[in-house]
Amino acid sequence: MTGRSVYTDDIRLPGTLVGKILRSPWPHAKIVSIDTAKAEAMRGVRAVVTGSADLATFGVLPISKDEVALAVDKVIYIGDCVAGVAADDEEIALAACEAIDVDYEELRTFLKPQDALKNVSPELKLHPDTRHASNLQKEVTQEFGNVDEAFSQATHQASGDFRFVGVTHAFTEPHCVIASYEADGRLTVWSATQVPHYLHRDLAAVMDMPMHKIRVIRPMVGGAFGGKSDPFPHEMIAALLSRKTGRPVKILFDREEVFLTNHGRHPTKTTIRVGCSAEGKLSVLDLDALIDGGAWGSFGVVTTYYNGVLSVGPYRFDNFRYRGRRVYTNKPPCGAMRGHGAVNSRFAFEVLIDELAEKCGMDAAEFRLSNMLGSNTTTLNGFRITSHGTEECIRRAVEASGWFDKRGKLPYGEGIGLACGFYISGSALRINWNKVPQSTVHLKVDMDGGVTLHCLAAEIGQGSDTMMAQCVAEVLGIPIDWIRVFSKDSDTDPIDLGSYSSRVTFMAGTAARLAAEKIRTELCAAAARLTDRDAEGFDTRNGEVVYRPSPDVRVSYLDALLEAIAGEGALLARGCYHDAPSMGGTHKGAAAGLSPSYSFQAYVTQVKVDPDTGFIRPVKVWAAHDCGKALNPLAVEMQIEGCLHMGMGQALMESFGYNKLNVVNPSLLDYKIPSALEMPDVEVIIVESNDPEGPFGAKEAGEGPLLPILPSVANAVTDAIGVQFYELPMTPDRVLAGLERKARSDARPERQTVP
Repeated sequence: MTGRSVYTDDIRLPGTLVGKILRSPWPHAKIVSIDTAKAEAMRGVRAVVTGSADLATFGVLPISKDEVALAVDKVIYIGDCVAGVAADDEEIALAACEAIDVDYEELRTFLKPQDALKNVSPELKLHPDTRHASNLQKEVTQEFGNVDEAFSQATHQASGDFRFVGVTHAFTEPHCVIASYEADGRLTVWSATQVPHYLHRDLAAVMDMPMHKIRVIRPMVGGAFGGKSDPFPHEMIAALLSRKTGRPVKILFDREEVFLTNHGRHPTKTTIRVGCSAEGKLSVLDLDALIDGGAWGSFGVVTTYYNGVLSVGPYRFDNFRYRGRRVYTNKPPCGAMRGHGAVNSRFAFEVLIDELAEKCGMDAAEFRLSNMLGSNTTTLNGFRITSHGTEECIRRAVEASGWFDKRGKLPYGEGIGLACGFYISGSALRINWNKVPQSTVHLKVDMDGGVTLHCLAAEIGQGSDTMMAQCVAEVLGIPIDWIRVFSKDSDTDPIDLGSYSSRVTFMAGTAARLAAEKIRTELCAAAARLTDRDAEGFDTRNGEVVYRPSPDVRVSYLDALLEAIAGEGALLARGCYHDAPSMGGTHKGAAAGLSPSYSFQAYVTQVKVDPDTGFIRPVKVWAAHDCGKALNPLAVEMQIEGCLHMGMGQALMESFGYNKLNVVNPSLLDYKIPSALEMPDVEVIIVESNDPEGPFGAKEAGEGPLLPILPSVANAVTDAIGVQFYELPMTPDRVLAGLERKARSDARPERQTVP
């Protein structure tokens, strides 16, 4: 807000070259030849790099390292990276890209996921090493209980085919990277990334360098939302160009390149059926998701699992079947986006929950309350539920909104809707199967009393630096401004796996608390020596070390510190979060979706729908979110409001469109996101269930709050005009089409039974 933060593009290194990428104009084509001679001969061009089989493939998941820094043999989407250029300025670099002569041989393209399921010849597979004869990347099948029997016994059923187009993150700061290969053979990379550790690992593989010779620095990040949670080709290209030139190289994307890089939410076709008893008890869920992954694997294996397994909460039922398939297509790759893997399925499930409630003659809120999981329980697929605040979320949102006075009682065109959510608070198991801690925090306290905190947890605007400082300040009983957080540099900050899966508060926060407790132990021992009291009786509070049995016996924080470091030097401590306690079943894919804790939500949304224009205007949202313990209530409120904004965009207007595999709206002028004028009034209701394993009881608040807003809007629209929507976004033309279908249906005469 002050303009003083330093982002990657703000960094100026002496002798920096401008890097640009030549991108494929074809969605799927063989590269017959590449001639870079003209480009290399241009004045001001310092290096050109092209793809080579010698460069290692990479990717965020070890199970699907299918990405290349630069295309080898063929391109697989419009925008695929073909060559990289480093030049003295941007104009020369762009001209050099145009001077590169590439001869392509066009291949058959795969636009529709259904086409990608068909067996093809090896040359038509986007990734020849996949095990399937088609362009199917991953298939998941799971069944618990007896689904078919449960449906035969269900009194009421609801089903639908839901369609979701892709959406992207629309973060403010475009991708940017600077790579500097030094004379001593060390490589330093500055990048706007959520995952410095995974970037570090993949740079080592692609550059064929040991990790200790590579330094990754994360400057401030201007928005990410999952869109910067992969290692990317442009980061590798900048490093390759810097090594070739011996000079720093910066690559800054324009907005179209951001859209071509994408890694946004997957377009999905979701077929779903649910059943319940006459009394309204949920009994069975059957879900099939066909997921369009685009050109690369990214987080796709996880996405394929999450579309199903994260549907099981927050309700209790005993029969569940899921089939998920993610396919490769000739489109920009999809990946992780806020609420990763759970948003589309949650929308479909919550819309059908309302249909079931109506068939049972029950209120939608009461139906949900009657089907809640309890606290300290296990889902049918083995998820361990500790704290669970959904019931309180529903009751408080319903009360605050005046639900029972409004549901089904508002004038035509006005409606109110409810939906719930369920999301992970950190992944129980790490991506790479090793014994490295998920998060490590180092603390140093020297004679000045200030505390330096080092951790590679990525601050991407969500407030993780503040959160870690809070955890340390709370334990040591000192003001938060005595804590200095360093979380940017792989040379100085110990490992944290990154900002994804809503893991940072739970894991880095726990590591910070554990490290601070070790410092507190040393301060208490020092106070005991100064007062000749038992160290076990001391505690730190309000800048002092206080003897609890006799609170008038106390030592100032600085006096205790000087005693503690006498003859020893600065106090040093390390805290780690390794893994969650042992949990989960033994079935295939049991680890997918396992989390040390889960967050829960319930939202009520009130809308107005103009039946003449089809325009939907959300009026107010009552958003209740169970975050365990709100360490920073203001930050929690802001995260919830941000989730509402993003979710309403997908529900009402956002669409990542294609025309013959060209992205049709690759700019923030054409890709419509809600402005401040479209934001409704929001009443945030923080529910604190105080999770027993989170730091001071905390759980996540950065992704889960997105899930309920989409279906709560849809359910409110149904209440307003009597039209149900199985396709997003709910644009005015679709609303008008729905009203027209309803009018025709209402006007259709009932069939007469002929005797």
